[in-house]
Amino acid sequence: NAGIPADTGSVRLFLLVCGLRRVKDPLYLVEAFSDWHRKDPSVHLGIIGPAVDPLFTSEVKERVKRFPGVHVLQELPQQELHAALRRSLALVNSSVSEGMSAAILEAMDLEIPVLARNIPGNAAIVKHKETGLLFSTPQEFIALSKSLMDDPIMEKEIITRAKDYVKKHHSWEGERKTYQNLVQRLSDLAGSS
Repeated sequence: NAGIPADTGSVRLFLLVCGLRRVKDPLYLVEAFSDWHRKDPSVHLGIIGPAVDPLFTSEVKERVKRFPGVHVLQELPQQELHAALRRSLALVNSSVSEGMSAAILEAMDLEIPVLARNIPGNAAIVKHKETGLLFSTPQEFIALSKSLMDDPIMEKEIITRAKDYVKKHHSWEGERKTYQNLVQRLSDLAGSS
């Protein structure tokens, strides 16, 4: 119902997952992506997330109507969003400013390649051509997207390294052990004073 062809075998979907607000800059890639879609109708960009700023969300929906190949999708519960991510070619992050993006970490864990804007918060997680791809312009995003589509070996290597990175640095088990150790040390300190 979003205007994306139902035959998913011929569709290459990029998903931009974010709360719809200006700092996430969901319109950053729209024009360049739409130009690419005109040349290659199989590529589509889906923008999906909660309407954090209702006025801005309306603006995004209005602007996107003028750009074929770009779609604002209805917000989905996490399980359905993960299913949609698994059917996509890549997760996209176009934020102007970002802390540690949960969407990026989730995509890495789900073994979905990440294309992220080259800003400090994203670059802290995504190492270019190692755990994902970083872009600085819409044109660079398109070029990197094409290289990702054309190079399955690079794609597989990025996915593998990203999954390993999340497992090593952001696993729930690791977080739990860190907190248990902290609580134990605090308990030991309290017991010895």
